[in-house]
Amino acid sequence: MKKKGKKSLQKPLVDIVALVVSKPLLVGVYENDKLIKAIRKEGKTSDVLPIIFDELLKSYHINSIIYTKGPGSFMAIKLAYVFFKTLQITKNINFLATDAFYFNENKPIKAVGNSYFVKKEGIISLEKEKNEGEFTLPKNLNKNDFSEEVEPLYILKAV
Repeated sequence: MKKKGKKSLQKPLVDIVALVVSKPLLVGVYENDKLIKAIRKEGKTSDVLPIIFDELLKSYHINSIIYTKGPGSFMAIKLAYVFFKTLQITKNINFLATDAFYFNENKPIKAVGNSYFVKKEGIISLEKEKNEGEFTLPKNLNKNDFSEEVEPLYILKAV
């Protein structure tokens, strides 16, 4: 007599890209390096990131998380770093990063007041009153574009 059991359902193996430096929060799910799902969520990073990842961890086996380590919202970057570093350690997930300019065609990124982060010849600085670029998730992922250097990138004005 055969035992009745649950059918084994294997979760798809995916890579996750999280753009945490501005609002709304953008998260992409990539299977075989192709974008299969895009999540756009308004709200505080501390509120929405755990909700998004609770659902992702239930639905997928996550191979790697790639995040924007800066420049941008310092609090969001700090929180995301600790959150993803914890997942790396507890779930054995690869953790990679890049600067945020990778996802907005190297356009200015909102800083404080009328200041914007700009990147010229590999150097990030602050400039006044620029039109910022829109963040987008790439349709295809090239993991060679990302680094294991995941510590947050903070660009601060001199006080």
